[in-house]
Amino acid sequence: MSRFRGNWSAAAVLYLVLAIVGLVGTWTFNITSIVEKRDFLGEWFGSGPSVNSLGVDLAVVAVAAIVFMVAEARRLRLRGIVVYIVLVPVVALAFAFPLFLCARERHLTRQRAAER
Repeated sequence: MSRFRGNWSAAAVLYLVLAIVGLVGTWTFNITSIVEKRDFLGEWFGSGPSVNSLGVDLAVVAVAAIVFMVAEARRLRLRGIVVYIVLVPVVALAFAFPLFLCARERHLTRQRAAER
């Protein structure tokens, strides 16, 4: 992908945009759920097989993403991995994972620039 200013590659910008979309998209519904005093987890896991399927799907992907994030953070010596892991259940996987990928891409871009 093409390179922007500093360590902002096109991939890093894309991941950041996806993180913002994930944050706004999930929290629009989360806030609605809070305002309407809905049973968030009860609806998520108790609204039938199709919703349960999505819940299991998301849970498995979340665990895989966390394993990947920890492994990549160790491999690349990225700091702050705990923040991304906490963001997964507290904010949303749709925000935390692309945000991690953005940070990873920026780190890799800095590494490539340093090697030159």
